[in-house]
Amino acid sequence: MATHADVRRIALSFPETEEAKDDFAFGVWNKGKLKGFAWVWKERVNPKKPRVPNPAVLAIRTTNLGQRDALLAADSKKFFTEPHYNGFPAVLVRLEAVTVADLKVLMADAWASMAAPELTKTPKLSVRRPKKR
Repeated sequence: MATHADVRRIALSFPETEEAKDDFAFGVWNKGKLKGFAWVWKERVNPKKPRVPNPAVLAIRTTNLGQRDALLAADSKKFFTEPHYNGFPAVLVRLEAVTVADLKVLMADAWASMAAPELTKTPKLSVRRPKKR
């Protein structure tokens, strides 16, 4: 089970990430704009009323719709969606059903999908082979 503390710790571990001042949401700075990659789900409880935050569910960006659909097909206890997200690359995640390890992977992918390319590049590892004797 993942908690809000886990979400915050993971999100803020990524470069150029900031938490929203007025909401439980996280974005990464890209070209002078804060691009959201994880936020609390706002549920439509009453059809004629505004959406309300549901702290038990986190919306997380996916790389594309294919990744979203794969997650939805893989585990309906952890992941779901709603009509509001039709055609949008994000999945809704039940925090009580995901592990912290799952969350790290999901959030890393989400962050990378919104971050500037220069932030996501990792230096290539040089592999040293032992000398032959």
